[in-house]
Amino acid sequence: MTLSELSLQDLHNQFKSKQLSVTELMEHYFGAIAKYDDRVGAYLTLNEEGAKAQAAKLDAKLASGADQGLLFGLPVGIKDNMVTEGLRTTCASQFLSNYDPIYDATVVSKLKQADTVTLGKLNMDEFAMGGSNENSSFHPVRNPWDLTRVPGGSSGGSAAAVAAGEAYFTLGSDTGGSIRQPASYCGVVGLKPTYGLVSRYGLVAFASSLDQIGPITRNVEDAAYVLQAIAGYDEKDSTSAKVDIPDYRSALTGDIKGLKIAVPKEYLDGVDPTVKQAVLDALSVLEGLGAVWEEVSLPHTEYAVAAYYLLASSEASSNLSRFDGVRYGVRVDNNGSLLDLYHDSRSKGFGPEVKRRIMLGTYALSSGYYDAYYLKAQKVRTLIKRDFDQTFEKYDVIIGPTAPTTAFALGSQVDDPLTMYLNDILTIPVSLAGVPALSIPCGLAEGLPIGLQIIGKSFDESTVLKVAHAFEVHTDHHKHRPSL
Repeated sequence: MTLSELSLQDLHNQFKSKQLSVTELMEHYFGAIAKYDDRVGAYLTLNEEGAKAQAAKLDAKLASGADQGLLFGLPVGIKDNMVTEGLRTTCASQFLSNYDPIYDATVVSKLKQADTVTLGKLNMDEFAMGGSNENSSFHPVRNPWDLTRVPGGSSGGSAAAVAAGEAYFTLGSDTGGSIRQPASYCGVVGLKPTYGLVSRYGLVAFASSLDQIGPITRNVEDAAYVLQAIAGYDEKDSTSAKVDIPDYRSALTGDIKGLKIAVPKEYLDGVDPTVKQAVLDALSVLEGLGAVWEEVSLPHTEYAVAAYYLLASSEASSNLSRFDGVRYGVRVDNNGSLLDLYHDSRSKGFGPEVKRRIMLGTYALSSGYYDAYYLKAQKVRTLIKRDFDQTFEKYDVIIGPTAPTTAFALGSQVDDPLTMYLNDILTIPVSLAGVPALSIPCGLAEGLPIGLQIIGKSFDESTVLKVAHAFEVHTDHHKHRPSL
């Protein structure tokens, strides 16, 4: 068994018995990055000097006999839209290709307090806009299961790094499915927490009412440990929720007898037959553990994609207006007016997908179209949330596929944005409702992973984790690894 296959508890035991040092574990992961990442492309910036210094500090802490926290010594990769003090943060955009932050995002600070080791910053779709990780302005990420296929997006680098053994766990961000869909495509566990549970302070904003940070891990237990470390109220984030944080680990009992599961018929219509069968098989496993499931309807699901892209693009138009070439980022020198400076800097700095969404959002917010588009989309969002609220009055969780297909081929949809957008049709409604959801591997189709999506009530991550863990304990889908 290699170091990357050891459980968190096994690593803790080896640290305590001095069979393993944090430096050795860190070097193992940098070795994997050196071996695989020229093909996978998961990383944009490596933190070798900083990681080496942090590992030495933690080894000294071990030698002193100090207590180990839950995540002590674990090597982590951070999606490149979370600011890291002194470590370049680009959002995979040419606009921020020279940006070195002077502070840490709250989640990064919390991981440092938990004694993790930051390996580097992970590739993504530019400003988190995309579903395939082909929109990075530096280079695409490839799926470790099949290097001719996409890893999903926008957190494709975060999911691919875990799948390829290039990080013990990673952080991603999810706006319309950008943690869950890559987790599904790459055969790992991805958790989008309830909106407001994890601080967004230091996350470069795409759509502020939707963005949420969450973990991508190899198994459910690790996801619970990471969530325990990063969840909680943050006064620096005006959308942070003041809620009690339970012990998520205590939910991993494996007991789901009597649990009521809703399966939306809309989530099974039109999906690949192999994906549908894998979900039905997973429901049979849960049924065998004492849960019961029924088919339900979430009638406004069909409007989710249209509403999401109007709302997310409108918020992007507003959020990205700060990138003007004056305060930070790319600045194109010219002898023209201030407007020429804005135009030239933004034209050079932003890629085509970002420009597309800025234009769509600006149009939806413009005079004469606000009521017809943006306001109507907000009303539809309320109806979608109401669908979830009504379903959760009777059921404990909602379950369906994470994505309608397995990972598609690189380049096959890059010139067809509407088809690309539809890949998030099963994850977007969850984001609009602001509820938590987790993707867990539930099978393979022609050698490619299939993801099962488990959706819970607001701030009830414990139940989501309990169901996922029970399924994981009684299956071996999470043990499958790609062969690089």
